[in-house]
Amino acid sequence: MNDTQAPGGPADGTKRPDSSRRSERSRHAIYDAALALVAELGYGRTTIEGIAARAGVGKQTIYRWWPSKAAVLMEAFLDLADQAASGETGFPDTGDLAADLGLVLRATVDEMNNPVYEAPTRALAAEGIVDPELGAQFVEKLLDPSLQLYVRRLRSAEAAGQLRAGIDHRIAVELLVGPLTHRWLMRTLPLTHEYADALVDYALAGLAPRD
Repeated sequence: MNDTQAPGGPADGTKRPDSSRRSERSRHAIYDAALALVAELGYGRTTIEGIAARAGVGKQTIYRWWPSKAAVLMEAFLDLADQAASGETGFPDTGDLAADLGLVLRATVDEMNNPVYEAPTRALAAEGIVDPELGAQFVEKLLDPSLQLYVRRLRSAEAAGQLRAGIDHRIAVELLVGPLTHRWLMRTLPLTHEYADALVDYALAGLAPRD
């Protein structure tokens, strides 16, 4: 080995490309391609071949990392959710429960109406109905963590005497997010901030302390 050759590197002394960085670039290109194609074409018309072509990788690269397009989309959406949550400080707790819930539900409405999130969320929810394993991952990795934020906020409000003691916190959360999800999933009526505010008002009326 001459003096200019790096240990383990090419004989001309140039640095060998970092395969881990190349893999990460490919992985994120695949994420972006999967999310874009689902938004443009829908889940049914999105294929592994299409994702590979859009990402500029071979389809075997995708099959080496994921068993199906559903798995690709799940991981891509989790990455998207992580990016969106990176600047957040958590569920607000200002002492005003109605205001805190209203703020979060309004933000949820905005997210559900955003095509970037809407298409992959619908695709994962629909595929999870026919694929129990994917459905369980959807609940475990996406749904439950967000619902637990509500639960903690409601427990704080209960401890402060703002809610009646002994409520089932999970049912209380479902009073808020269940109708919102139903309207979004079934497209029965538009999702608006006014609707989110009404859900908070109605739910808290039923959860308030009783004389």
